[in-house]
Amino acid sequence: MKLKTRKSVLKRIKITGRQKFLRRPVHQNHFNAKESGQKTRRKRKTKKLQRISGKKIRRMLPYS
Repeated sequence: MKLKTRKSVLKRIKITGRQKFLRRPVHQNHFNAKESGQKTRRKRKTKKLQRISGKKIRRMLPYS
C-alpha cells in the first residue's frame, strides 16, 4: 500500500542532499517593527531541525 505524504510538512521543511532538515524561523510574518534589528536579521536564516524530530518527519515524508 502506498503511503501518503503530509503536504503541510512538505511545504515547511526542505531536505538537503545529506538528508538534513531545514526550516524557517518562527514568528517572522508580522509585528517585526518593534523587534531589534539583530533579531530580525537572525530570522532571515534557515534553521536546522533537531535529530529527535527528524524521525517523525521521515514518517510524514516517505518518498522525499
